[in-house]
Amino acid sequence: MSIKDWLIKKLGVGNISINMQDIMDDKEVQGAVYEIYLRELAFWTCVNKIANAVSKCEFKTYVKGKEVKDAEYYLWNYEPNQNQNAAGFVNKLIGKLYRNNECLVVEVNRKLYVADSYCKEIFALKDYKFSGIVIDGYELSETLEMSDVMFFELNSNDMRKLMNGMYETYSKLIVYAQEAYKKSRGKKGILNVEAIAQEDDNFNENFNQLMTEHFKNFFSKENAVLPLFEGYNYQDISDGGKTYSTESTRDIKSLADDIFEFTARGFSFPPSLAKGDVQDTGKAIDELLTFVVDPLIKMLQQEINRKRNGYKGFKQGTYIKIETLAVKHIDIFDIATPVDKLISSGAFTINDILEVLGKPRIEEEWANQHFMTKNYSKIQDLLAGLDKNDAQ
Repeated sequence: MSIKDWLIKKLGVGNISINMQDIMDDKEVQGAVYEIYLRELAFWTCVNKIANAVSKCEFKTYVKGKEVKDAEYYLWNYEPNQNQNAAGFVNKLIGKLYRNNECLVVEVNRKLYVADSYCKEIFALKDYKFSGIVIDGYELSETLEMSDVMFFELNSNDMRKLMNGMYETYSKLIVYAQEAYKKSRGKKGILNVEAIAQEDDNFNENFNQLMTEHFKNFFSKENAVLPLFEGYNYQDISDGGKTYSTESTRDIKSLADDIFEFTARGFSFPPSLAKGDVQDTGKAIDELLTFVVDPLIKMLQQEINRKRNGYKGFKQGTYIKIETLAVKHIDIFDIATPVDKLISSGAFTINDILEVLGKPRIEEEWANQHFMTKNYSKIQDLLAGLDKNDAQ
């Protein structure tokens, strides 16, 4: 749909010739544009942060219970297809998922693609069917069934539709605040026209020129001089700009902040992260992971595993696990003490910790061994010593 067609639909007018400048000067259109801008800005701010968080996750692949890094690992972590890297693929997937409340991923020639559009045929007791699948302008000729694709669905209720009513109502308040701001900034004055000026033969011409040209230039320019004919006297009665800007701009900003907060709450998203606040960022990120990213990861993981590995893979211990440890930035000096505890408790090896930190593994046998306190002895040695004591 073109911008002209969209505006005709938005304004409820017929198919008429439209001057775009006149349209953009219309207050209703300005309100609609500002409404859409705020909606999209708030919505995509939240979506992009979620997508960026998921793109930092590692898709770990396991075969028969052991972690391996083979073609499947490379597919999800480096190159899903010849035109995208893993981060771009995940960002597109999450964007489609939140925009449409669902997303379709298809495999073609052992490559994964996010569908731009498709037609879905729903059946109660058999596989859904997907036809007219379009990928970057190319339409697949075949019709695929649910078992042939990965179909991600966010939830049963389309969040964007639920928020639209609130947006439309609230955007009107923003437009009203804008209008109040403009009025408070406007110049006001009294033009006194004496009798001598009205008796002039060119009065109408001079008066129209003053009102349509001179005053317009005078009010619109930063520095200007107002030429007055004889018998004209202009008196400025504006407020002087003492309080209008602070109060009015604060009103507009607070209304815009509310839009961001409402949108964030619709995502179960920390409002402080949506608005870019830096206070308590660590706590906000924990909230983001707990209530947004972790449930999303679980849904993605379940759909990937049931379609890529199925019940047979489940029984054999072949699966994909999406690891979220890399989402938060880690400063190694801040976690030095916790790392020491993790290693000395025997729960993690040194290479386990290095992987979490994004550092290269140490290709030495001791880096894969588990240690426990008491001079960091090997667990096997500690157990052997206990057995020896029991034998005595």
